[in-house]
Amino acid sequence: MPRGYSRERTSVHNLHYHFVWCPKYRKPVLTDEVADRLEQLIEEKADELALDILRLAIQPDHVHLFITGNPKLAPNKIIQQVKGYTSRNLREEFDFGLPSLWTRSYFVSSAGEVSNQIIEEYIEAQTGR
Repeated sequence: MPRGYSRERTSVHNLHYHFVWCPKYRKPVLTDEVADRLEQLIEEKADELALDILRLAIQPDHVHLFITGNPKLAPNKIIQQVKGYTSRNLREEFDFGLPSLWTRSYFVSSAGEVSNQIIEEYIEAQTGR
């Protein structure tokens, strides 16, 4: 098995997702104990979803999360779970004065060990073109 790949019963995969999201109105509320608690909550949810956190950066007005993916979970379901869980718990513990903690939007990008060019060359070699 190549390094970095995970094996499931019916699949082999190497998925990485970079998510970025921010609080409503990009309000800088993710500081001090809020940031510490947010990190704990994200780690809890990642464990529950069997995802590995590769990098996590919490800025006052946005969050970067780089994680391994699971082919059973679509990226939109991952971020929905993370944002929902963290929002519910943080809003119970802290008063942000916001109608909701997170905006509805987010950024996601996939990343991997192989470039698009390598994949295209591989497919071309397989088809003999």
